[in-house]
Amino acid sequence: MSEPIISIRNVNKEFPGVMAVDNASFDIEANEFFALLGPSGCGKTTLLRMIAGFETPTSGEIIIDGQDISHVPANQRPVNMVFQSYAVFPHMSVIDNVGYGLKVTGVPANEISTRASEALERVKLGNLANRKPDQLSGGQRQRVALARALVKRPKVLLLDEPLSALDAKLREQMQLELAHLQEDVGITFIIVTHDQDEALSMADRIAVMHEGRVDQIAAPDVLYEQPHNRFVADFIGKVNLFEGTVTGARGKTVSIDTAGLGKVQVPHAEAADGSVSLAVRPEKVRISKTAPRSKSVMGTKGRIADWAYYGDVSHMFVETEKGLRIGVIIQNETRKTVDAMDVGDIVHVYWSPEDTLLLNS
Repeated sequence: MSEPIISIRNVNKEFPGVMAVDNASFDIEANEFFALLGPSGCGKTTLLRMIAGFETPTSGEIIIDGQDISHVPANQRPVNMVFQSYAVFPHMSVIDNVGYGLKVTGVPANEISTRASEALERVKLGNLANRKPDQLSGGQRQRVALARALVKRPKVLLLDEPLSALDAKLREQMQLELAHLQEDVGITFIIVTHDQDEALSMADRIAVMHEGRVDQIAAPDVLYEQPHNRFVADFIGKVNLFEGTVTGARGKTVSIDTAGLGKVQVPHAEAADGSVSLAVRPEKVRISKTAPRSKSVMGTKGRIADWAYYGDVSHMFVETEKGLRIGVIIQNETRKTVDAMDVGDIVHVYWSPEDTLLLNS
């Protein structure tokens, strides 16, 4: 195993009355696309700013490429940062924007020209080198900011909500472009985002943060299918949650008494007791006007309360007599929506016990 490019070791950051980052410890590998994900105020941006050198840890160490840089000035760190606002200079051409950082550090003019041109080619803007920023689209300005950061050949590129100013369609396109760019340049990218889809589509691994703590670090599919706790399950994608109490266990099956589903049994390899949450993703829930034939499924009966059509999928919400609201996502595989179902209809919703997660509340 090679040494990680970044090691965060017991890092804390305390502001007056607030623990912004609470004992963060993890490694980031060389050439990895790593995401810091979480809601506003969870500490992800503060952690990124500490890596960049714009904030100093209250305690702990930040090690980059074997060197403790916790107290090294920002301009002496082997990192560069792309800000949310892009911050391109409006009076400069694209190529002058890209080469500006090299110019102020005294790099010879001929080398600046070569490196700036190479950086623009890398982000596919070589043909726009002489334009001004106001002649570019939002996505093109974002790529200028990326080229300006890459031209200094950092070991780590930091991205602070880089796509938040773009419209939805362009944001989706740029997610793919960023992922391809990271593979092409072969350096470590660390992105801060509150957008789950953004993190899931781009990152090799994701750190989910909550109230200053890192709750779980894993690959996107593991986070989605095997969240460690209720917060991660609820924050990553959509999920149905049911509260319950463990009443017993036999082998790898746990018995749970729930308020809305009654007594159920779910597969679970680890010990569990007390209050727990059951989670099931809405795309794994089936819906029918007739009761399921299989006796092994979990589920209940209710009334369709809401139905939202999104083109490729439809979202249904079923309300039960016991006060549950269960979401169902249906793939619209034909030009017709689900036959003979409408708001107000009584339906059965059910799913496999294997698709049910048991989580600590």
